[in-house]
Amino acid sequence: MVQINLPQNSKIIKGKYYKDQTGSKNIRKVNVYRWNPSTGENPRIDTYEVDMDNCPSKVLDILNKIKNEIDPSLAYRRSCSHGVCGSCAMNMDGKNGLACTKPHSEIKGDINIYPLPHLKVLKDLIGDLSTLYKQYESIEPWLKSSKKDDSKENIQSIEDREKLDGLYECIMCACCSTSCPSYWWNGEKYLGPAVLLQAYRWIVDSRDEEKKERLKKVADELKLYRCHTIMNCTNACPKDLNPAKAIAEIKKMLVTS
Repeated sequence: MVQINLPQNSKIIKGKYYKDQTGSKNIRKVNVYRWNPSTGENPRIDTYEVDMDNCPSKVLDILNKIKNEIDPSLAYRRSCSHGVCGSCAMNMDGKNGLACTKPHSEIKGDINIYPLPHLKVLKDLIGDLSTLYKQYESIEPWLKSSKKDDSKENIQSIEDREKLDGLYECIMCACCSTSCPSYWWNGEKYLGPAVLLQAYRWIVDSRDEEKKERLKKVADELKLYRCHTIMNCTNACPKDLNPAKAIAEIKKMLVTS
Protein backbone atom coordinates (compact mmCIF):
# COMPACT_ATOMS: atom_id res chain seq x y z
CA MET A 1 0.00 0.00 0.00
CA VAL A 2 1.17 3.53 -0.78
CA GLN A 3 2.44 5.43 2.26
CA ILE A 4 0.10 8.38 2.86
CA ASN A 5 0.48 10.92 5.65
CA LEU A 6 -2.43 10.23 7.98
CA PRO A 7 -3.50 11.89 11.23
CA GLN A 8 -2.89 9.96 14.44
CA ASN A 9 -5.23 7.05 15.16
CA SER A 10 -6.75 7.13 11.67
CA LYS A 11 -6.92 4.32 9.13
CA ILE A 12 -7.95 3.84 5.53
CA ILE A 13 -11.37 2.20 5.38
CA LYS A 14 -13.42 0.65 2.59
CA GLY A 15 -15.65 3.30 1.03
CA LYS A 16 -18.46 3.46 -1.51
CA TYR A 17 -18.90 1.08 -4.42
CA TYR A 18 -20.20 2.63 -7.65
CA LYS A 19 -21.65 -0.09 -9.89
CA ASP A 20 -21.67 0.40 -13.66
CA GLN A 21 -24.98 1.70 -15.01
CA THR A 22 -24.20 1.38 -18.73
CA GLY A 23 -24.49 -2.38 -19.12
CA SER A 24 -21.08 -2.54 -20.76
CA LYS A 25 -19.28 -5.87 -20.83
CA ASN A 26 -15.86 -4.19 -20.77
CA ILE A 27 -15.69 -3.02 -17.17
CA ARG A 28 -12.67 -2.28 -14.99
CA LYS A 29 -12.66 -1.60 -11.28
CA VAL A 30 -10.89 1.59 -10.27
CA ASN A 31 -10.00 2.05 -6.60
CA VAL A 32 -9.43 5.69 -5.70
CA TYR A 33 -8.15 7.20 -2.45
CA ARG A 34 -10.69 9.64 -1.01
CA TRP A 35 -10.21 11.96 1.94
CA ASN A 36 -11.27 15.43 2.96
CA PRO A 37 -9.28 16.26 6.14
CA SER A 38 -11.69 19.05 7.06
CA THR A 39 -14.51 16.57 7.71
CA GLY A 40 -12.67 14.68 10.44
CA GLU A 41 -13.62 11.37 8.83
CA ASN A 42 -11.22 8.52 8.11
CA PRO A 43 -9.71 8.25 4.62
CA ARG A 44 -11.41 5.67 2.44
CA ILE A 45 -11.04 3.80 -0.83
CA ASP A 46 -13.98 4.24 -3.21
CA THR A 47 -14.41 1.71 -6.01
CA TYR A 48 -15.81 2.64 -9.41
CA GLU A 49 -16.85 0.33 -12.22
CA VAL A 50 -15.81 2.12 -15.43
CA ASP A 51 -16.99 1.37 -18.96
CA MET A 52 -13.70 1.07 -20.85
CA ASP A 53 -15.38 0.92 -24.28
CA ASN A 54 -16.09 4.63 -23.95
CA CYS A 55 -12.92 5.79 -22.23
CA PRO A 56 -9.73 7.06 -23.92
CA SER A 57 -6.35 5.53 -23.22
CA LYS A 58 -4.85 7.32 -20.19
CA VAL A 59 -5.45 7.11 -16.43
CA LEU A 60 -6.43 10.79 -16.45
CA ASP A 61 -9.19 9.91 -18.91
CA ILE A 62 -10.55 7.45 -16.37
CA LEU A 63 -10.54 10.10 -13.64
CA ASN A 64 -12.24 12.60 -15.95
CA LYS A 65 -14.88 10.02 -16.81
CA ILE A 66 -15.49 9.27 -13.12
CA LYS A 67 -15.79 12.97 -12.28
CA ASN A 68 -17.96 13.86 -15.28
CA GLU A 69 -20.26 10.84 -15.33
CA ILE A 70 -20.17 9.05 -11.97
CA ASP A 71 -18.96 11.11 -9.00
CA PRO A 72 -18.45 14.88 -9.39
CA SER A 73 -17.08 15.17 -5.84
CA LEU A 74 -13.74 13.56 -6.80
CA ALA A 75 -10.84 16.04 -6.46
CA TYR A 76 -7.55 15.96 -8.38
CA ARG A 77 -5.26 18.36 -10.23
CA ARG A 78 -5.07 18.52 -14.02
CA SER A 79 -4.27 21.08 -16.65
CA CYS A 80 -2.38 20.50 -19.91
CA SER A 81 -3.11 16.75 -20.34
CA HIS A 82 0.10 16.42 -22.36
CA GLY A 83 2.83 15.73 -19.80
CA VAL A 84 4.04 19.33 -19.72
CA CYS A 85 2.63 20.99 -16.59
CA GLY A 86 3.05 18.17 -14.04
CA SER A 87 -0.30 18.94 -12.39
CA CYS A 88 -1.72 15.41 -12.53
CA ALA A 89 1.18 13.70 -10.75
CA MET A 90 -0.11 10.88 -8.55
CA ASN A 91 0.58 7.29 -7.57
CA MET A 92 -0.86 4.70 -9.95
CA ASP A 93 -0.41 0.96 -9.54
CA GLY A 94 2.17 1.65 -6.81
CA LYS A 95 4.36 3.97 -8.89
CA ASN A 96 4.48 7.75 -9.15
CA GLY A 97 3.76 9.24 -12.55
CA LEU A 98 1.61 11.59 -14.61
CA ALA A 99 -1.97 10.43 -15.05
CA CYS A 100 -2.15 12.13 -18.45
CA THR A 101 0.70 10.06 -19.90
CA LYS A 102 0.14 6.74 -18.09
CA PRO A 103 -1.77 4.27 -20.31
CA HIS A 104 -4.31 2.35 -18.24
CA SER A 105 -3.66 -0.67 -20.46
CA GLU A 106 -0.27 -1.05 -18.73
CA ILE A 107 -2.00 -1.71 -15.39
CA LYS A 108 -3.12 -5.29 -14.87
CA GLY A 109 -6.14 -6.08 -12.72
CA ASP A 110 -7.82 -3.37 -10.65
CA ILE A 111 -6.52 0.16 -11.11
CA ASN A 112 -5.39 1.64 -7.79
CA ILE A 113 -4.91 5.41 -7.61
CA TYR A 114 -3.46 7.34 -4.64
CA PRO A 115 -2.02 10.82 -4.11
CA LEU A 116 1.75 11.22 -4.17
CA PRO A 117 3.25 9.49 -1.10
CA HIS A 118 4.20 11.24 2.13
CA LEU A 119 2.61 14.57 1.34
CA LYS A 120 -0.03 16.24 3.45
CA VAL A 121 -3.29 15.53 1.64
CA LEU A 122 -5.43 18.58 0.90
CA LYS A 123 -8.26 16.55 -0.58
CA ASP A 124 -8.49 13.17 -2.32
CA LEU A 125 -5.62 13.00 -4.85
CA ILE A 126 -4.33 16.53 -4.19
CA GLY A 127 -1.10 16.69 -2.19
CA ASP A 128 0.30 19.81 -0.51
CA LEU A 129 3.36 20.95 -2.51
CA SER A 130 3.94 24.20 -0.60
CA THR A 131 7.12 22.91 1.09
CA LEU A 132 8.55 21.79 -2.25
CA TYR A 133 7.85 25.20 -3.80
CA LYS A 134 9.51 27.01 -0.89
CA GLN A 135 12.58 24.79 -1.30
CA TYR A 136 12.58 25.52 -5.02
CA GLU A 137 12.43 29.25 -4.30
CA SER A 138 15.36 28.90 -1.87
CA ILE A 139 17.81 27.91 -4.64
CA GLU A 140 16.93 31.11 -6.56
CA PRO A 141 16.18 29.44 -9.92
CA TRP A 142 16.93 32.33 -12.21
CA LEU A 143 19.95 33.57 -14.13
CA LYS A 144 22.32 35.76 -12.13
CA SER A 145 24.45 37.96 -14.34
CA SER A 146 26.09 41.35 -13.99
CA LYS A 147 25.55 42.17 -17.65
CA LYS A 148 23.45 45.32 -17.88
CA ASP A 149 23.14 45.69 -21.64
CA ASP A 150 19.87 43.96 -22.52
CA SER A 151 20.32 44.76 -26.20
CA LYS A 152 22.99 42.07 -26.58
CA GLU A 153 22.50 38.34 -26.39
CA ASN A 154 24.23 36.40 -23.63
CA ILE A 155 25.56 33.75 -25.97
CA GLN A 156 26.48 30.18 -25.04
CA SER A 157 28.61 27.77 -27.00
CA ILE A 158 26.90 24.66 -28.35
CA GLU A 159 28.90 22.59 -25.86
CA ASP A 160 27.82 24.71 -22.88
CA ARG A 161 24.20 24.62 -24.00
CA GLU A 162 24.30 20.82 -24.22
CA LYS A 163 25.22 20.66 -20.52
CA LEU A 164 21.66 21.78 -19.73
CA ASP A 165 20.06 18.88 -21.59
CA GLY A 166 18.41 16.53 -19.14
CA LEU A 167 18.05 19.35 -16.59
CA TYR A 168 15.86 22.12 -17.99
CA GLU A 169 13.12 19.65 -18.97
CA CYS A 170 12.12 19.11 -15.32
CA ILE A 171 8.46 20.07 -14.80
CA MET A 172 8.56 20.05 -10.96
CA CYS A 173 5.81 17.43 -10.76
CA ALA A 174 7.36 16.04 -7.53
CA CYS A 175 7.21 12.40 -8.70
CA CYS A 176 10.91 12.01 -7.90
CA SER A 177 10.98 13.74 -4.51
CA THR A 178 7.93 11.89 -3.23
CA SER A 179 9.46 8.55 -4.24
CA CYS A 180 12.60 9.26 -2.17
CA PRO A 181 12.74 7.75 1.37
CA SER A 182 15.21 10.43 2.47
CA TYR A 183 12.73 13.10 1.44
CA TRP A 184 9.89 11.29 3.22
CA TRP A 185 11.65 11.46 6.56
CA ASN A 186 13.63 14.71 6.14
CA GLY A 187 11.42 16.71 3.78
CA GLU A 188 11.57 19.87 5.88
CA LYS A 189 15.37 20.11 5.54
CA TYR A 190 16.56 17.83 2.72
CA LEU A 191 15.98 19.65 -0.57
CA GLY A 192 15.16 16.45 -2.42
CA PRO A 193 15.93 15.33 -5.98
CA ALA A 194 13.62 17.73 -7.84
CA VAL A 195 15.05 20.86 -6.23
CA LEU A 196 18.65 19.62 -6.35
CA LEU A 197 18.27 18.82 -10.05
CA GLN A 198 17.18 22.42 -10.58
CA ALA A 199 20.03 23.71 -8.42
CA TYR A 200 22.49 21.82 -10.61
CA ARG A 201 20.83 23.23 -13.74
CA TRP A 202 21.84 26.75 -12.66
CA ILE A 203 25.22 25.72 -11.25
CA VAL A 204 26.34 24.42 -14.67
CA ASP A 205 24.82 27.24 -16.71
CA SER A 206 27.80 28.98 -18.30
CA ARG A 207 25.97 32.32 -18.34
CA ASP A 208 25.43 32.37 -14.56
CA GLU A 209 28.04 34.17 -12.43
CA GLU A 210 27.11 32.75 -9.00
CA LYS A 211 28.39 29.17 -9.30
CA LYS A 212 30.45 29.29 -6.08
CA GLU A 213 27.63 30.88 -4.12
CA ARG A 214 25.12 28.34 -5.44
CA LEU A 215 27.39 25.45 -4.45
CA LYS A 216 27.88 26.97 -1.02
CA LYS A 217 24.14 27.30 -0.55
CA VAL A 218 23.47 23.56 -1.05
CA ALA A 219 26.66 22.31 0.69
CA ASP A 220 24.87 21.19 3.82
CA GLU A 221 24.56 17.76 5.45
CA LEU A 222 20.77 17.91 5.43
CA LYS A 223 20.15 19.90 2.25
CA LEU A 224 22.34 17.71 0.02
CA TYR A 225 23.96 14.75 1.73
CA ARG A 226 20.75 12.99 2.75
CA CYS A 227 20.85 11.54 -0.76
CA HIS A 228 22.00 7.92 -0.52
CA THR A 229 21.78 7.14 -4.27
CA ILE A 230 18.80 4.83 -3.91
CA MET A 231 17.78 5.82 -7.48
CA ASN A 232 14.02 5.87 -6.78
CA CYS A 233 13.99 9.41 -8.14
CA THR A 234 15.45 8.43 -11.50
CA ASN A 235 13.11 5.46 -11.81
CA ALA A 236 10.07 7.61 -11.02
CA CYS A 237 10.77 10.56 -13.34
CA PRO A 238 8.08 10.72 -16.06
CA LYS A 239 10.41 12.82 -18.24
CA ASP A 240 13.22 10.20 -18.08
CA LEU A 241 15.61 12.58 -16.33
CA ASN A 242 18.32 11.54 -13.88
CA PRO A 243 18.19 13.56 -10.64
CA ALA A 244 20.52 11.10 -8.90
CA LYS A 245 23.28 11.85 -11.42
CA ALA A 246 22.81 15.60 -10.96
CA ILE A 247 23.12 15.23 -7.18
CA ALA A 248 26.28 13.14 -7.61
CA GLU A 249 27.74 15.85 -9.85
CA ILE A 250 27.07 18.50 -7.21
CA LYS A 251 28.85 16.37 -4.60
CA LYS A 252 31.79 15.91 -6.99
CA MET A 253 32.00 19.66 -7.59
CA LEU A 254 32.11 20.36 -3.86
CA VAL A 255 34.99 17.90 -3.42
CA THR A 256 37.04 19.27 -6.30
CA SER A 257 36.28 23.00 -5.94
